[in-house]
Amino acid sequence: MADMSASASLALTHLVPLAEEFDKNKVTPGVLGFIVFAAMALAVWALMKSMNRHMNRVDFTEAPEPGTEAESTASGATRNKKD
Repeated sequence: MADMSASASLALTHLVPLAEEFDKNKVTPGVLGFIVFAAMALAVWALMKSMNRHMNRVDFTEAPEPGTEAESTASGATRNKKD
């Protein structure tokens, strides 16, 4: 602590008595905590709304691959001709 500046040491001596006055069982987040929580809740709500909008634009129907359907019908046609 010898390398601390005089202003930091002075601030520390003034803040220590203030910290002793607080009752550790009665400390609450206060208005700032509510504002931070509300901002986070709004951000989550906006992200969920955006995700819903983007998920509704996605088409989940899977198109068959062009090569597999043509090969299966061609092989079935050649089998019928041989029989």
